[in-house]
Amino acid sequence: MSIKLGDKIRDKVSGFEGLCVGITTCLHGCNRLTIQPQGLHEGKPVDAFCFDEPQCELVEAKSYVV
Repeated sequence: MSIKLGDKIRDKVSGFEGLCVGITTCLHGCNRLTIQPQGLHEGKPVDAFCFDEPQCELVEAKSYVV
């Protein structure tokens, strides 16, 4: 896996972008990456969402040091 915690990543399908804040390894499937967008929407943090690793791409390595 080339994506690490703290990297800025993007879902290729939806364009959803943010920091990789979680990596889940499934027993019978692919890894899932949790993306937390930066910034606020109506004064509140935007919810984080999980995506399959193969459909995510690296935008910036080590955007945030863990």
